[in-house]
Amino acid sequence: MNKIVVLHFRPTERRTEAIRLLDNTISVEHIGCDKDLAVMSAHISDFDGKVDAIALEGVAKTLRIGSDRVTHVEGAKLFAIAEETPVVDGSGVRAAMERWALRLADDNQPGIWSRKQILLVPSLNHSGLTKAFRQYTEEVHAADARIYDPNAPILFSLKRMADQSFRLIFPAAGTAGVKRDEEMFKSADIIAGDMGAIRRYSPASLKSKTIVTEYATDEDVADLQSRNASVLVTTMPSLTDNDLAEHGAAVFEAALVSIREDQSAPLSEDTYLNLMADLNWSPGMRFLSDDAGINRFAFVIHPLSIKFIHNSPRFAFTKYLPDAVVERAASRIRPFYISKITGIESPATGQKIEGYLYGLGGTPKELMRLEPGLIYRQLIYCARMAERRGARLMGLGAFTSVVGDAGITVAQKSDIAITSGNSLTVAATLETAKQALVQMGHRLEDSRQGNVMVIGATGSIGSVCSRLLAQAIPNITLVAPRPEKLIALKRTIEEETPDAHVTISTSADYHVADADLIVTTTTALNQRIIDVSKCKPGAVVCDIARPPDITAEEAALRPDMLVIESGEILLPGNPDYGYDIGLPPGVAYACLAETALLAMEGLFEDYTLGREIEIDRVKEIYRLYKKHGLELSGIRSHGHFLTDEDLAEKRALADALRADPEKFAQVQTEAAAGLKRLDAEAGYEISDDKDDKSKLVVAGAAAGAAAAAVSAGLVFLRKRGH
Repeated sequence: MNKIVVLHFRPTERRTEAIRLLDNTISVEHIGCDKDLAVMSAHISDFDGKVDAIALEGVAKTLRIGSDRVTHVEGAKLFAIAEETPVVDGSGVRAAMERWALRLADDNQPGIWSRKQILLVPSLNHSGLTKAFRQYTEEVHAADARIYDPNAPILFSLKRMADQSFRLIFPAAGTAGVKRDEEMFKSADIIAGDMGAIRRYSPASLKSKTIVTEYATDEDVADLQSRNASVLVTTMPSLTDNDLAEHGAAVFEAALVSIREDQSAPLSEDTYLNLMADLNWSPGMRFLSDDAGINRFAFVIHPLSIKFIHNSPRFAFTKYLPDAVVERAASRIRPFYISKITGIESPATGQKIEGYLYGLGGTPKELMRLEPGLIYRQLIYCARMAERRGARLMGLGAFTSVVGDAGITVAQKSDIAITSGNSLTVAATLETAKQALVQMGHRLEDSRQGNVMVIGATGSIGSVCSRLLAQAIPNITLVAPRPEKLIALKRTIEEETPDAHVTISTSADYHVADADLIVTTTTALNQRIIDVSKCKPGAVVCDIARPPDITAEEAALRPDMLVIESGEILLPGNPDYGYDIGLPPGVAYACLAETALLAMEGLFEDYTLGREIEIDRVKEIYRLYKKHGLELSGIRSHGHFLTDEDLAEKRALADALRADPEKFAQVQTEAAAGLKRLDAEAGYEISDDKDDKSKLVVAGAAAGAAAAAVSAGLVFLRKRGH
């Protein structure tokens, strides 16, 4: 059996243990030297030639900070004593293992280091940590000067440490004789370095902070937990069955020395690297507080229209300024943090999540007018703010998901995952439509009879809705302004669903009277998308568009019809959004719910991006929706949830009109007159030319953001209770 001895500078109980490394069992004897280098020297002489390696713990031959280095006067002498047995202090493996550990930790917990503020306590002999952290963030700061020279940190010099006691260079846990500046700890997200120094100089509270060090004892863990630290990461491999490393770099290096095949190989990093390459390991990571295991996400919103700015008490003065000026100014303000989302927990897995709302100032009109590059920069800035708070996924709400390439560029330039939320928007839309049809007495899916129409069918949401609906209700009409895209979609559906009967048209007017279900995914600009006077009794319209394609005033002209929004989702737990989002407690728009759902699942990857939604993603997100106990919050129409009584009344009206054609004709006549009145009040006219394609303005992927658009008013709503 290989044997090494570990000489500890500080007092420790003499003991022997067995460790495992690369299928080798190694006997390790620990001996304390009572802070006496003469005692350590004597032990080196005694064990020379009797063990495979000697590890010196708590001392060093060379002191390094950045590119500066100095040989320690007394430390160097220790390494010249042994004539046969290699003597090591961990410097041969520390830097490489630190860099490797941070990389593996980021692979395991993506974004764990990104955009964080790092404090090295100390950076002395931790060049690996310093270099590795700088790959993830620019905020890497060293506490060396204020630790080693607290009274005059500006005079700190590495050269002055060449003859200092190792008791001061590598301090032990305890109470510092001179209190160190606590502000440098408060601003840090991550504290890395030597456990002794961290415990000695850190403040009593380390709430929500991540600690990175070589190894940790049970006493270290208990101390950090008492200070409310969040996560502990150890950078050396565990040589026992413990999840955290219990041995430092010196022990690990000595173990490698003892098992190397070529005993004449130099004790250099290159020699060790070839051994380390065979390791199958992960850095130790332990969550120390209840909130440490919480998955975090972010979500971006913006005002739907100028009225949301005017209606905010904070911005009430904007009512007296030209709208164009206000909108343009708002669109250029720096993105900002709004609130924290708490209380969401999966009933299936117990996974808790938290979210952060961020806002842009631009209205949809401005976002669509501005150069995509500007919006990209704003969204990337949001992503970086979110990373700083620990978010690993960001959802793009409302029109932020349609600008430019619909999130692809933002995802490429962000270190956290990005999603538009459109997959769950599709799933929620279809689920809501199904429930609405049942409430209105339709059994289209069960009987495979009836007709469904999708307006804006070639857009991001519309195309995938069309393909899925055709699988349930074969008689489907697709409406969109571009014939070539309609033809392509028709062929796709017929290939996927051979028994589907697909009709395509550039105008809804030709077929609206035959539709039992109409899904509209367009953006109407002062133009009517559907003539409600022509719809059949009891028709269900699932209006995803924002602004809505059918206004509340239009819907009121046909009380027998059911005009609903896409499904809002009831999130599990006791969600608190920190702001009044205009929905009942716990209810979220589908795009926000998708982001939260992915966080619950721990699926931190780019999910719904671009203008083509994958059907498999829709099916997967629906499976996760069921798994984690999400539910539709109810059937909602123009901002109000409909009761069972409301739905029963509409169904009764529809049944009566189906049974009385004359009465239905009268309702149609009255509705047509009502539409003309609304047109006159609005100050515009709708052409009677059925070939007037200007009646249909489809904003393809804009429909994908439509379900989120209402939530955009959050940015400018007052805080709950204020």
